[in-house]
Amino acid sequence: MIWLTWRQFRAQALIGLAALTALTVYLVIVGLQLRHAYDVNVNCADCTLGAAKEALDIQYHSPLQLVGFLVLLAPAVVGVFWGAPLIAREFETGTHRLVWNQSVTRTRWLAAKLAVVGFAAVAVTGALSLLLTWAASPYDKLLGGRFDPLVFPTRNIVPLGYAAFAIVAGITVGLLAKRTVPAMAVTLAAFAAFQVLVPAVIRPHLQAPVTDTVVLAADARVESFHSNKDGVSIGGYDRSLPGAWILSGEAALLDAAGKRVTRDQIAPCMNGDREKDLACLAEKNFHFTVTYQPGSRYWTFQWLELAAYLLLAALLSGLLFWRIRRG
Repeated sequence: MIWLTWRQFRAQALIGLAALTALTVYLVIVGLQLRHAYDVNVNCADCTLGAAKEALDIQYHSPLQLVGFLVLLAPAVVGVFWGAPLIAREFETGTHRLVWNQSVTRTRWLAAKLAVVGFAAVAVTGALSLLLTWAASPYDKLLGGRFDPLVFPTRNIVPLGYAAFAIVAGITVGLLAKRTVPAMAVTLAAFAAFQVLVPAVIRPHLQAPVTDTVVLAADARVESFHSNKDGVSIGGYDRSLPGAWILSGEAALLDAAGKRVTRDQIAPCMNGDREKDLACLAEKNFHFTVTYQPGSRYWTFQWLELAAYLLLAALLSGLLFWRIRRG
């Protein structure tokens, strides 16, 4: 059965291998160039850290974002084009009856297909993820943002869970629908829904967020001040907590007594020179409250999300084997 499954699957496997080879060459080139650029900009005696970040961001932001999008898309592709047609096509053409009338049991038939195609899907997606993680590591180290929506799901181990879930979901939908095109459409819609729902609703609460009071210091990384009738708010303060995932939006600026700061209170300090303005504001003992996930939880979140997707894949696999025995 493994040999037969491979014969049926080899065209898709060779296409996947060709795409993986091309991206491997590209990522190795980008990774080596990025390391050289990192050494030149960060270890330069006359360069500042801010200038180094800007230089690397301008040069490598777009290429890494593009490859990140491809890594995020890879599980959807294998689920739709490898998983959904795998069994649905057999039912459409009636070839499943030929196999079932031989000595091969339905369970063994399904297990062989699931093992071969599932392993290939996880291997291809995992290789892409690890290559991107290696290539982008100097960039990620310098600019941070490991919880960013297009960074977290494309680095390290989480994509393995996405691939396992996508391929099993595709096979399950194919078995239930028994028609290839509808199975592909439903698989794509389901996986897309999970990729929107998980980061927006579930991931922020995998662990209880932390709420802290942050003092507005002279060296704070605040990007903007906004004021209205309710008082002053600040934005872009996430850099005050390196590596953290900020869950709160604009933060209300408070004085030492805990009251909302007004526009008149900050007006004397706002002269257009950011460093001097912040130094002036720091003397007034202003602070703000922020809710976030600490950067130290990054690997905990990676493992938790991986485990959740693997559990979903295992549950769907159980449904597959239960359903196949009933025809």
